[in-house]
Amino acid sequence: MPEMTSFQTGSFCWADLATNDTEGAKSFYAGLFGWQHVDMPTDVGIPYTMLMKDGKQVCALYAMGPDQGGAPPHWQGYVAAEDADAVAAAVAEHGGRVLMPTMDVMDAGRMLMLQDPTGAVLGIWEPKQHLGAQLWNEPGAICWNELLTRDPDRAERFFGDLFGWTTKINQSVMEGKYRIFVNSGEQVGGMIRIAPEWGDMPPNWTLYLGVDDCDGTIAEAEKLGGRLLFPAMEIEHVGRFAYLQDPQGAVFAIIQHPA
Repeated sequence: MPEMTSFQTGSFCWADLATNDTEGAKSFYAGLFGWQHVDMPTDVGIPYTMLMKDGKQVCALYAMGPDQGGAPPHWQGYVAAEDADAVAAAVAEHGGRVLMPTMDVMDAGRMLMLQDPTGAVLGIWEPKQHLGAQLWNEPGAICWNELLTRDPDRAERFFGDLFGWTTKINQSVMEGKYRIFVNSGEQVGGMIRIAPEWGDMPPNWTLYLGVDDCDGTIAEAEKLGGRLLFPAMEIEHVGRFAYLQDPQGAVFAIIQHPA
């Protein structure tokens, strides 16, 4: 996919990693995806590190602070909005909760953090100078976002009301139980019901990053100190994918699309 110059309102546009070891995370992801990193100054004194592929911004990372309530390291996705304040005003109306009020991020944009009624956290990004990722849906870049929840019906209603998302069923995945979120004709994410055998997993959005070789990337991740959480799986016409955990504990997925 060519360089991104805009994102449709209601579509995912960015992701960042909150970590307790920025240098360790930089080293791991540089080894895994070849990402370069550039520390950007902020008005709160903590650098925001842009992660780059071929000189293009693909995502970012930053050091976790005490205001994050002891949460473990994690990846966070963001959905593009024309008016973040309007989204914030609508969240409670539809049964969600604003976790962090809308705030300016210098001249880059405005953001807020919300929690849907089923418990998953999602970021909202109103772009100004920073539109979002400059590369999308290719190896070494974000290519998918997936909601794991115990109440797909409630989540479907919430995001339909908030963003106007519709859903459709992918009959070839999970015996026809995989839902796809659609934003104005664009497939923007998926949704899975958390199975009882997965234990006390909290509802969450999982970030998928594209790779050329799923099994080779798994081997490299383990060599670099990461961990394979589930054996790699392959779905016809979708791709081969796996869930990984970086050395600091953040979970993400990789996927190798069919040729």
